[in-house]
Amino acid sequence: MPLPPAPPTVLVEMIFPDQANHYGTLFGGHALALMARAAFVAACRRAAGPVVMARSERVDFATPIRVGEMLELRAEILREGRSSLTVAVRGIAQPIGPGAPRPALDGKFVMVAVDADGRPRPLSSAI
Repeated sequence: MPLPPAPPTVLVEMIFPDQANHYGTLFGGHALALMARAAFVAACRRAAGPVVMARSERVDFATPIRVGEMLELRAEILREGRSSLTVAVRGIAQPIGPGAPRPALDGKFVMVAVDADGRPRPLSSAI
């Protein structure tokens, strides 16, 4: 019997200068790391144990995220396989003070549940 849908995992990050490129916006590599972290947390919760990333399928950068803005990352499980999960991660940029939130990032990540030896394990089996 499949598990009920999981609520989204939400992480919020404040963007500081050490995370920025020379344009004063979030460095793309750091954005990918933040998205991967959100996908990891969502997948670990769902798998009830450790997971590893098998693939990042597609990441779209819709708008720059400036130093001093907040980035809300929402990770949701899209698909469950035997040992893998596909996780969608959406990033919403929010200025501090006036200004509307705006979609900034979208990506999909495939995470695989692993056992203590790092080998794939069925999602239904607890560690």
